[in-house]
Amino acid sequence: MSAQQFSSGTGGQDHGARRQAGPEDALQALDRSIVLATQGGLPLVPRPWAAVAEQLGIDEALLRARLAAMLETGVIRRIGAVPNHYAIGYTANGMSVWDIDDTVIDAVGERVGGLAFVTHCYRRPRHLPGWPYNLFAMVHAASREAALERVAEIATLIEDVFPGVCRGRDVLFSNGILKKTGLRIGG
Repeated sequence: MSAQQFSSGTGGQDHGARRQAGPEDALQALDRSIVLATQGGLPLVPRPWAAVAEQLGIDEALLRARLAAMLETGVIRRIGAVPNHYAIGYTANGMSVWDIDDTVIDAVGERVGGLAFVTHCYRRPRHLPGWPYNLFAMVHAASREAALERVAEIATLIEDVFPGVCRGRDVLFSNGILKKTGLRIGG
């Protein structure tokens, strides 16, 4: 019997049989340890991956290989920095919201999301009649006026490339910063 099979007894019912732990279990445990060690952020040192590997008692190459495998299989979606926009001078943070024709929203979203000054762009369901917007694009700038100029650039792009598909827009400005965290797993 392989490590992945169960002895189910008679009639297909499990009568207390146990699966043997195998190499995949060790990798899952290591992957979980890596996520736990990195989910709160990386150490601010010249070689953060080496520091995390040392903390976990593994080789840095193994750590990097496991991260690559988790990215490839979708266990984790991305590794990225989460800057404090206020601390780096971007105090006007506006979520531009757009009422875009549903037949082209994916194409519009791809173009808008590709703009260097748009930090995230995504589709959301409308909540009619009060909320007709279905495309959201976050813009950060040093001033409210600069953010509005960026939103105007988005509007121009949409009208130039996809004439007539935008039926309305607005900008929602934040007035403070919230603690940003992704999903956290328990230890």
